[in-house]
Order: sequence, then C-alpha cells, then structure tokens
Amino acid sequence: MRISLTIIVLSILFVSGALGADWTQYRGSHGDGKSTETLGPLPGNSASVTELWKVDTPLGFSSFSVAGGGVFTLATQSHDGDNQEVCLALDAIAGHELWRVALGVSDYGSGGGNSGAEDNNGGDGPRSTPASDGERVYVYDSHLGLYCFDAKTGDVIWMKDVAEEFGGENIRWKNAASPLLTDRVVYVAGGGAGQAFLAFDKLNGELLWSSGEETMTHATPVFATIQGSRQVIFFTQSGLVAVDHQNGDELWNSEFPFSVSTAASPVVFGELVYCSAGYGVGAGLFKIDKTNRDLGSQNVWQRPNELMNHWSTPVCRDGYLYGIYGFKKYGEAPLQCVELESGEIQWSEVGFGAGNCILVGDKILALTDFGEVVVVNAAPDAYVELARAKVIKGKCWSTPAFSDGRIYVRSTVEGACVEFPTAAGIRSQP
Repeated sequence: MRISLTIIVLSILFVSGALGADWTQYRGSHGDGKSTETLGPLPGNSASVTELWKVDTPLGFSSFSVAGGGVFTLATQSHDGDNQEVCLALDAIAGHELWRVALGVSDYGSGGGNSGAEDNNGGDGPRSTPASDGERVYVYDSHLGLYCFDAKTGDVIWMKDVAEEFGGENIRWKNAASPLLTDRVVYVAGGGAGQAFLAFDKLNGELLWSSGEETMTHATPVFATIQGSRQVIFFTQSGLVAVDHQNGDELWNSEFPFSVSTAASPVVFGELVYCSAGYGVGAGLFKIDKTNRDLGSQNVWQRPNELMNHWSTPVCRDGYLYGIYGFKKYGEAPLQCVELESGEIQWSEVGFGAGNCILVGDKILALTDFGEVVVVNAAPDAYVELARAKVIKGKCWSTPAFSDGRIYVRSTVEGACVEFPTAAGIRSQP
C-alpha cells in the first residue's frame, strides 16, 4: 500500500467548530446524495487543494462511506493468481489501513468497459458501497452475500447468503446495489419469489420480513417519507415498487421500462419520485397521491431516450435536479440542471463524463470520470463553476463522499482524501 500524507494547519474555527456529519452509506447518511455540512469560500484553482492522504484502491467502482473515524470501500486484491473482492477499512484522518477482509471471487461475466478518459485503467471490480453505523460495517457483495463486520477489527458478526438462503438469482454484471441502512434495519433486494425484498435486524442478522416478486436491478433502494408513510423504494426491472418499511407490504408501484441495466437510484422530492436509466430508456416522474389510507402513483411525464442517468444519480434542491446525464459519453457527458416538475433542462455543461455528484449545502460537488473534483453553484439560472482540481488518476465511476469538511474520492487505481483549505470553517447544520 502507498500512503502520501500532507501536514496541514487547520483554522481555529474548524478546530473549535462542531464535528461534521458522517457519510454512513452510498450517497450519504440519508441515501439522497446530500451533506448536512456547507462549503465556505473556495480558492478557484487546483494549487489550493490540500491532499490529506492517498492510497491504492485497485479495480472496482465502489464509493467510500465514512463513519466512526473509519472509511470503507470495496476493492480487488490478487490471491494465488485469482482476483478477490475485499472490504477495505482505512483511518479517516491518516488514511492508513485498519483491516481488510476477502469476500468472493472477482468475476462479473464481462469487463467494466472503456472510459475513454485519460489514465484509463479498464477492468472490472465490485460496485457496491459498504454502509456503517460506526460500530459495524455492512457489505452486499457482487455474489449476493450480505455481511456484517466489526468496524474496528473486521471480524464477521453475521452473514447471509441471499442466493442460497432466499432463492436469489443474480443479474448481468452481478450485484451492484448497496445495502440500505436505517435505524436498526438493513434492506436489500435480490431474493427469489415472495422474498425479492429483504429486511434484516442490523445487530444480529435476524430476518424481519420478506416480500415481493420483482427482479432486482443494479440500483440501490432509497428510504423516504411520502404522504406521511415511511417507505423503502426499490427500482426493479418492472419499475418502482414502494413497500412499508415495517412489514414489506406494497404501498404503491409504477411501471417503468427496463433494458440491459438500471443503475441510478430513484430521487424523491416531496410527493414526486424521479427515475432514470440508460440503454435508450430515459427518465420519468411520478406523483404519489393518497386516497383515504391508500397510496397510488400517477405519471407526470416521461422522456424516452432522454435525460438518461446511466449510473449517476442526480441530487434535488428546491425542485431542481442536478446530475450527470448521457449514456456512455465517457469524458464528455454534461452536468445539467433540470426542472423537476417539467423535465426541462435549465443549463448544461459538457466535460464531466460518467462521474457522479453530490450536494454540499448550496453547492454541487462533482467527480469527473477522469479524476477532477468540481464545485458548482446549485442554482438554476446559470452554470457557475467555483473550483476545479485534478485529484486522482484512473477511471472514476464512483460517488464522492463528504464528511467533516473532507472530500473522499476513489477510482479504479487510487483513493484520496482532500480538502479546500479556505473551506476549513465547514460546520454541520441541523
């Protein structure tokens, strides 16, 4: 392993301020791609970006999660001539390795594609992102193995083989969905008939409920409260299916086309649910209504073969989507602002490729597929870029994480923790 440390001086404001929020799972603690922190004034140039550490993260498109002083991701290691998936735990501050645990064989049936970006490093690897509550780490590997590890030691606390125990059948390119962690429950899809959706007690792995007949996709489920109902929304091959978080009973569903792979998660804004997929599918918006005690959905609009989020889930702020759109436009795909209720594009800026973005306060923080961190105003009137810095090499198809003023990014080659020094006054907000 290779670790590069840079000694930095933090401002008194940062040292004395409240600790930033953990980024506990894929797309943040609430799974919506939003940080409760804010970014202060930015330098506007790459020379002012501070690298706190950098490590090897060979192969794979898993993102980082950050909790309890640890950073977790999935990568690939060679063992006796074969590649294995591994869960890798790092110290959040220094970047040194805490532990690693081998999972299954790194075999996905086909390659990971060609990014077309500079420093392209092809090959395949795990796509799912671990979740952590700071004491435990939850991993849903490519072969439908759901693990709970001790966050400090890497010891296995419990494990479920979804394929073997729940009649699960894997899909093309194997599982890429991450576990969804809320309260004391871990949610996953991938079981067989009558148990497509599964909820486990996070402490002991006890099955709390199972339901559903649908076939899974590569999309990670999301948790939401809509019309007063707390629910888990799964993006399946038949479309969107929302179930009661306590018992798995179906609350509503919306048919939506499927072709080859669906990988972006649904996006919820009030009573509206947005979804999108590549391979010619496009995007759609649904409104969830309530009649008496029953929920139902109605189609607001659909854009066939348009507004395609290949695997880059947008974020929503004040009724506007901000995300990377386009199918297989490696190195070229644009970051766009889209009015949610109409589906109309407000602005578009090319050159982001198949990367991902999150929302930090009122700013978009994007990672291009060739390793640049870009900060943009989250406002619909115009594209306003505030800072840009090349931070890592390799193919970056993962989602950045943000915790305690630090940006965590990774590629098929390396992972890094960086910050903008002028943003040292970042604080957590209620």
